[in-house]
Amino acid sequence: MSPTPDPSAWRADIQARLMAAIDAAWALAEHSDDPAVIAKAREKAKLCGQIAATARKVAAMTPAERPGKAGSGRPLDLIADFVRDMEAATTAPAEPPPEPRAAQAVAMRAALAKLKRR
Repeated sequence: MSPTPDPSAWRADIQARLMAAIDAAWALAEHSDDPAVIAKAREKAKLCGQIAATARKVAAMTPAERPGKAGSGRPLDLIADFVRDMEAATTAPAEPPPEPRAAQAVAMRAALAKLKRR
C-alpha cells in the first residue's frame, strides 16, 4: 500500500465519508420504530466510531510538514539563518529579571527576621 501524497486531503476525505455514514445511520434510526432497524443503525454508527479512532491513530503517525525544513530554502537564506543563529548564540544574554518570591517565602523570611535568624 503506497502512502497518499497529501495526508490532509486523506483526512478530509475520510472525515466527510464518516460524517455522511453517521448522518445516514441517524436518519435511519430517526424515521423508524422497528428495533431491528434501530439496532442496525446503532451498529453502523459504532463501526464509524471505530474507523474514526483508527483514522486518528494513522493521522497521528504521519509526520506534520515543517515549514522551515532544511534543504527546502535557497542557499543564501540558509546562510543568513545560520549567521543569525550564530550571532544569537554568541551574544551574552541579558541578565534575567529576578523571579518573584512566593508569598509564603516572604512571610517566612519576615518571621525569621523578627527572631533575628537567617
